[in-house]
Amino acid sequence: MVLLDDLVAALGALAERRGGSGALAAVTGVTCDSRAVAPGALFVAVRGFVADGHRFIGAAIEAGAVAVVCEELPAERQDSVVWLVVPNARKALAELSKAFYGNASDELMLIGVTGTNGKTTTARLVTSMLNASGIPAGYIGTGLCRIGSRDIPLERTTPESNGLHDLFRQMVDAGCKAAVLEVSSHALVLDRVHGLCFRAAVFTNLTPEHLDFHATMEEYAEAKRLLFDRLDDNGFAVLNADDPRAGFMAGNLSPQRVFCCTTGGGASFCDLARRFNASVSEMSVEGTKAEVTFRGRTMAMEVPLPGEYNVMNMLEAFAVGVGLGIDPETAMCGLGAADAVDGRMERIWSRDRSRCAVVDYAHTPDALQKALEALRAVTPAGSKLAVVFGCGGNRDRQKRPEMGRIAAGLADRVIVTSDNPRDENPEAILDEVEAGMAGRAHLRIADRAEAIRRAVVELGAGDILLVAGKGHEAYQEIEGVKQHFSDREHLEACFAQMQ
Repeated sequence: MVLLDDLVAALGALAERRGGSGALAAVTGVTCDSRAVAPGALFVAVRGFVADGHRFIGAAIEAGAVAVVCEELPAERQDSVVWLVVPNARKALAELSKAFYGNASDELMLIGVTGTNGKTTTARLVTSMLNASGIPAGYIGTGLCRIGSRDIPLERTTPESNGLHDLFRQMVDAGCKAAVLEVSSHALVLDRVHGLCFRAAVFTNLTPEHLDFHATMEEYAEAKRLLFDRLDDNGFAVLNADDPRAGFMAGNLSPQRVFCCTTGGGASFCDLARRFNASVSEMSVEGTKAEVTFRGRTMAMEVPLPGEYNVMNMLEAFAVGVGLGIDPETAMCGLGAADAVDGRMERIWSRDRSRCAVVDYAHTPDALQKALEALRAVTPAGSKLAVVFGCGGNRDRQKRPEMGRIAAGLADRVIVTSDNPRDENPEAILDEVEAGMAGRAHLRIADRAEAIRRAVVELGAGDILLVAGKGHEAYQEIEGVKQHFSDREHLEACFAQMQ
């Protein structure tokens, strides 16, 4: 517990106190969710996109809140509650949370990874490298927080700031010296990482996504660049220089603070001495071999995944290690020992290993294209590449026909099916996917389990099947209800029935 006055002091000029008698009250928690309020809590009324937290001030007080932080005072106020008015409740939530958890983030070396695709793989690789190099590191990202051997499920890629600082405190208490975060564009725009200083920031790529939240790609890019404004005085950026937005991300940084990674000879804007180049020498469905050139040195790199984009993910993680001063051989060994990430090019084989299915989280046009191109490159001559995919409901409708076009153009067999339809009619989503397929032959099976079964039945020896879109998710959301569903489990069951 923390004294209320100490938390108010952390806000400084951000807050104007408007009465209340709880000067020395002990605060038991900080939250912006009235449902999570317990006696002694401080409630921050945040204006959301679905609901305004100011509407739930009464419920928070009834549940035992001793203080309320808001942007606008309600007409009726209880004198027993301390009232604080702020111009920006989201920033206030971040400042209060940091103070409540003892400024734990200041005790950690923070490394942020942002971009459309590749965040999870890259962040998990960096985490593994740090731990193998003697720097105990926690991970926060898609689906989970990992602290040592303990996994904590997460609903958001980047949690709300109070949840984020809670995790930082747990990391420090567990002996962590670093934290690797996937930083979403939502988290940057909505100030979930307000007040954090990063030692390193990584940009993976930028392709169309979340355009239901960001009005344009320019807005989306501006949101991502906010991470690079949060570097500390000794901080540096690692950029995928093959992406056309890389120069924009580096725009506010001096060249001495930028490392550029390329697999195609890009990075013309980057100092030659700070380039990391990888050239692929061998590729199979089991993995990829490449040679890495940097600072006049050449090293071998083995990536346990197919696809040049996975080479880029590992290359950027390696550049982070070198930038932090980790011995290159130690960094490369740590990367090679990294655990596979569930749902990222995760391979499932038939018992005789003659047929391979790959589960991948590819749920954007760019990710689907890269996954199919990677698998096309390793599909044996005379064999077929098949894909099962869908598009989520209540998200980015404009990407649906584009994903249909990509699948029809790159795969030999295509089955369109449901992803997470959420509140939309699954058949209406499939109509929009099919609109981009230009009449190319395919199957339409809305039931995802049946679509996977049908795809497996049609696999011949040497064929490869990509099941895309849901990756690690162990649920399917239909009409607002999450039902257990795992692509991996369904594939394993289908292969078992083939024996």
